[in-house]
Amino acid sequence: MNTDNAIWLHRLTPSELAYARSSRGNEAVRPSPLAGLTFAIKDNIDLAGIPTTAACPGFAYTPVESATVVARLLAAGALPLGKTNLDQFATGLVGTRSPHGAPRCVFNSEYISGGSSSGSAVAVAAGLVDFALGTDTAGSGRVPAAFNGIIGLKPTKGRLSTRGVVPACRSLDCVSIFARDLTVTARVLAAAEGFDPADHFSRPKPKCHLLGDTPSEKTRLGVPRADQLEWFGNPESPALFAAALDRLRTLNIEIIEVDFAPFLDAARLLYEGPWTAERYAAVGAFIEQHSATPETARAAGLDPTVAQIILGGRTASAADAFRATYRLAELRRAADTILATVDALVAPTAGTIYKVSELAADPIRLNSNLGRYNNFMNLLDLCGLTVPAGRYSFGPGFGITFIAPAWHDEQLLSLAARYLGESPDPICHLISDKLSDPPSLQNITLAVCGAHLRGQPLHSQLTALGARFVSATTTSAHYRLYALANTTPPKPGLARVSSPSDTGAPIAVETFALTPEAFGRFTAAVPAPLVIGNAELIDGSWVKSFLCEPRALTGATDITPHGGWLTYLASLRI
Repeated sequence: MNTDNAIWLHRLTPSELAYARSSRGNEAVRPSPLAGLTFAIKDNIDLAGIPTTAACPGFAYTPVESATVVARLLAAGALPLGKTNLDQFATGLVGTRSPHGAPRCVFNSEYISGGSSSGSAVAVAAGLVDFALGTDTAGSGRVPAAFNGIIGLKPTKGRLSTRGVVPACRSLDCVSIFARDLTVTARVLAAAEGFDPADHFSRPKPKCHLLGDTPSEKTRLGVPRADQLEWFGNPESPALFAAALDRLRTLNIEIIEVDFAPFLDAARLLYEGPWTAERYAAVGAFIEQHSATPETARAAGLDPTVAQIILGGRTASAADAFRATYRLAELRRAADTILATVDALVAPTAGTIYKVSELAADPIRLNSNLGRYNNFMNLLDLCGLTVPAGRYSFGPGFGITFIAPAWHDEQLLSLAARYLGESPDPICHLISDKLSDPPSLQNITLAVCGAHLRGQPLHSQLTALGARFVSATTTSAHYRLYALANTTPPKPGLARVSSPSDTGAPIAVETFALTPEAFGRFTAAVPAPLVIGNAELIDGSWVKSFLCEPRALTGATDITPHGGWLTYLASLRI
């Protein structure tokens, strides 16, 4: 089988690509944080006008709007190339449960790619796209990353909206990110995240701070006790994991054995407990309707293993659900106690890997083996980041996963940068001040759009106050920009459109973090008719920003089509 054909379920046609480009807006007049990057979309995530199938032809529908996370990536300038194959209904960690064939490991086609986000991971590993979206309920964003030697980020549950995603376990589902390096991963996370009030499982980002990450602060990583590591007969995995731990020790990181039992017990709840009923609640009625006979099942393209697993969820009772919830609360308390003793955990992403032929002979048990270090993650409200940690002698990749409590995603990115030898600077620049500053110094984010931009005449006013650059981004599409008359040095004025019927556009801004004291001193010096107010960014967040009084627009020139002050200045020099 042609492996490439098993990756894509729908590659965008030239006309569809043109439509996708148009939906991103005019990149020539505004900076786009993901401009030039291409991506693939797991085919249980909606892209407007393109069928969503969840790898089940009979389930297909064509959405009229894109999933929230896809819409944000389009707005950030990324270009989608197509929809990718998956374990049907995102049920599996193997990548073989699809009527469209099995994407294979990029290093050895006899071996599985891992799932359920199989096509997305292989598309990134093969260099077909710069990054890809997957989903991760039980490990689907981590296992295929490990096997194919790439980065797999399972963000905090609710950090990326799941609106427009076919649910597996709706209360646990996460959209995940695949990339070949951490900087792209962080850029995509920054563009894709944001509270979505239309998604009832979306969560606003709280304020927390980074792990100690300077050479003088020794990071403590918890690792499962030796007797709790299971390699499923693979003779090479122990040495690969040991080498990864040795690498961490050379980075001034202390490795501490912890009791992994609460995590392993929670992992068993996902498929041995009543959470399979949530999968049944999502698509069980469709599967029952189309699995009445072998003929109807074949016509719908149902995978028999997936159907068996999901239909098994219909027998769980309410009492079973409550008992499991009580048990999970007990395990979560125990896990939290362990996590409080370390900065993060590190574990194998998977204890072994299997050939495609082996999965065909024993699909459920071998799949379960791959979930040992993964299935607990969302049940315990943790975030995880998988990175490459060597290769087996027969080709496929081996990965390790850094694990931390919810909302510590950036900490994991920074830790992984140390491990992989990547510069943490581009990653740190993408970290919001709300996540990087200690609670006693909660900084205020200020957006600037003119003379205070880096390289402009008044930027020194920010640096003199210790302002820290956070990001180059844009406002939402509800603003207009004007070149104000009679200002020295020349300044623009940013104004929000007065009604939804007015035409606005994203305007280029830079954001900076200032301490409350520095922000107060800066604000006190802002001259009329400029003011400091609140502005909405492209990701839906609101920050303090330069705006202008309405009287300032008398005699001003509307420069909105330029998309930003620097682009406008450049046009004057042409």
